[in-house]
Amino acid sequence: MALPRPTWKGYLKLALVSCPIAVYSAASSTEKVRFNQINRKTGRRIRQRLVDEGSGEAVEATDKIKGYEIDKDIYVTFDDDELDAVAIETSQTVDIDVFVPRDQIDNRYLDSPYYIAPTSRVGSEAFVTIRDAMKLKNLVALGRVVMAKRERVMMLQPWDKGMVGTTLRYPYEIRDEHAYFDDIENVSIGKELMAMASQIVDARKADFDPEKFHDRYEDALVELIERKKAGLPAEARKPVSGGAGVIDFMEALKRSLAESS
Repeated sequence: MALPRPTWKGYLKLALVSCPIAVYSAASSTEKVRFNQINRKTGRRIRQRLVDEGSGEAVEATDKIKGYEIDKDIYVTFDDDELDAVAIETSQTVDIDVFVPRDQIDNRYLDSPYYIAPTSRVGSEAFVTIRDAMKLKNLVALGRVVMAKRERVMMLQPWDKGMVGTTLRYPYEIRDEHAYFDDIENVSIGKELMAMASQIVDARKADFDPEKFHDRYEDALVELIERKKAGLPAEARKPVSGGAGVIDFMEALKRSLAESS
């Protein structure tokens, strides 16, 4: 099977050691059902046009620039060359700065995963050495890489015979949890309630298996498309029932425990 085109190619660098690598996106959404917008009257696809908000007239691509709103309907504008001037200089290396324990990295910072593999047999020795050194010390690497004109921090960890690199969000991209959690009351839970809840957890404990999770909405869309292709009408589905009303918490735990047994 032919590999997809790399997202990025360059070198993995640790001190004076470097090796050529290719970076591939480890996740894809292209398999999801996607719809086009269609004119109901003609059955033809609708094309969107750029129009001026004030006049409604079409705008040519050459007249389009970027703007940052500083007040309502007031913008400072930028040409591409102005933005290019502040862009981080493109570097063809993933520079490893430091090695850290994986469990010290807050999962909220994880962004997009990539597969990383060496691109030559000559560089494989350096690649495997860095990979296995991380395995031996049970550490992951943090490096810097420029992708789409932005410098990103990337976490690299051994994965099978290669590595997975995950770009990390910056601190300013993470919302403060206190705004959401501070109003949660400290409730004292009785021993009996906690014991029953613990039993339910134990009864449902299992190993993680992603194959058991199905995108039911995606499955329903595929089924609907097949019905429409066959000339059949859309099948009415039962509405999803809402949450249950307020019931006795102890009674709910007892019922849940009985169902889990």
